[in-house]
Amino acid sequence: MFYVVERSIVVIKPKQPLLDWINSSLAISEGTMLTLESIRIDCNSYLIPEVDAIEDGISYVDDNFEALFHLELASWSEDQNTWPNELSLKMFWEWFDIEISPTLIDLTEDNGVETESDVEDDSPETVH
Repeated sequence: MFYVVERSIVVIKPKQPLLDWINSSLAISEGTMLTLESIRIDCNSYLIPEVDAIEDGISYVDDNFEALFHLELASWSEDQNTWPNELSLKMFWEWFDIEISPTLIDLTEDNGVETESDVEDDSPETVH
């Protein structure tokens, strides 16, 4: 059975400035340099509160850009000393394309609700 999840999704796609930062700060040699195409293939997606319109999702991103920026940078380097000194909303939009998907449909058969038969009995067996 499929069902609509009361959440929306934000997909964050890197743009050229993020690639420039990765290649200038993290690449070890010319051979380890990445391309924009290669880093846009496997993007991070985030569940956000359900929104009715794309504009509401963009507003949510604007309100939470700093946390999202940190998550994106940390996915490349957890060493905050390599990160840019100041992260602004303007910079966030220069570094990332954003896709908002207001509707999330779960295609799995598991609806996330644990039933009694799903719970393993961890109690030790008693021998009489």
